[in-house]
Amino acid sequence: MSDSILRVTIGAEPPPRLDKALARDVPEEAALSRTRLAKLIDEGAVRHAGQVVTNPKISVTEGDVIEIALPEVTESHIEAEKLPLDVRYEDDDLIVVMKPAGMVVHPAPGTPDGTLVNALLHHFGGKLSGVGGVGRPGIVHRIDKDTSGLLVIAKSDRAHHGLADQFAAHSVERLYLALVHGHPDPADPRLRGVRGVSIEPGAVIKVTSDLARHKTDRQKQAVFFGHGKHAITRARVLEVFGTPAQLSLVECRLETGRTHQIRVHMAHAGHGLIGDPVYGGRRKVAKGALPDEAMVRLAAFDRQALHAAVLGFEHPVSGETIRFEAALPQDMDDLITSLRG
Repeated sequence: MSDSILRVTIGAEPPPRLDKALARDVPEEAALSRTRLAKLIDEGAVRHAGQVVTNPKISVTEGDVIEIALPEVTESHIEAEKLPLDVRYEDDDLIVVMKPAGMVVHPAPGTPDGTLVNALLHHFGGKLSGVGGVGRPGIVHRIDKDTSGLLVIAKSDRAHHGLADQFAAHSVERLYLALVHGHPDPADPRLRGVRGVSIEPGAVIKVTSDLARHKTDRQKQAVFFGHGKHAITRARVLEVFGTPAQLSLVECRLETGRTHQIRVHMAHAGHGLIGDPVYGGRRKVAKGALPDEAMVRLAAFDRQALHAAVLGFEHPVSGETIRFEAALPQDMDDLITSLRG
């Protein structure tokens, strides 16, 4: 099918360059993000005064008519699969789902199917306005395969751009619940002496560092200072289990969202997540310190005990502030119940 043509008339007092003027004057219903517009200019899909332009910096004036050739939305190469999907909210622009532990978010080498994206494509049934010109869900953040919890996914370009901006600005509320080894006590001199750890009002433990790939194990992330991506995690202990203290339920709030961030930061602080196979979550528990049932469940817990419990953001189209909460999955809830004896 042939491209459709969108004609945009530049309004009064336009920005001095084409890309910024288009970002301002393209009708909202066209759902073209700044990133998408930049790509269309680069691909030669934009005409100014009848001539193809590929320089986003050319000047425009009030009354100029810009023609944008919009290609038909192409099908994603990813196959749709009928898989269980726990939808917490959905409209024309986005969807919020509860991802179970064990499900990968996006297909990759080794996991070409059975992912959340495969399930979403089946759920949408082809009713996608397209992200970046392709009929696919817009993934703006991810959680690890063996972490459960809430995710928001864009269904349109305008939602994808708006959500991505919020994640980049660290304005999205993301609260996780984690079970960790030991008791991260803000009064503990050892904890206070860990580089990058500081204590904030309300007994909040703040971990600040850079994160980058481990020097020898490329599957892991590691804490650095002066190298890598800036990362901040705030943790607060909700409950302590065992006599003496063996495990804790911790609330973790992300200011940034780096790969494995909570898992790496809690391990760096000396309180790795229970069941974490990568960052040392198999520490021994003192004999007799926990109820027998809890010891059995703890030994059988085979994933990192981490759950994305709260997700809040500004709807990228309506501007409404929306917030979602997801109860703990059964395995974590059962373990906590047994820890309480």
